[in-house]
Amino acid sequence: MEDELDIQFQKAFDKANASTLKQPADVMLQLYACYKQATRGNKLAAIDEKNDVRSAFKLNAWIQLNNLSIEDAKKMYIRLVNDHITS
Repeated sequence: MEDELDIQFQKAFDKANASTLKQPADVMLQLYACYKQATRGNKLAAIDEKNDVRSAFKLNAWIQLNNLSIEDAKKMYIRLVNDHITS
């Protein structure tokens, strides 16, 4: 059974995923990093084969949250979605 935090996290993910509003790059990186940390923890994935700058920025944003617990990452993701995505 899911706890309240997991339910709120899923609702925030659904809200962010359904949004058609373009967010600033820094917000998108924060959302990406929080989502990855919340769903994978410290199990970092290598940069994709393209080895492009965008992938490097995404990985760097995730690495910056390395010491954040999964629960705290979920809370941060929920807060970011609520602060930046209105519908």
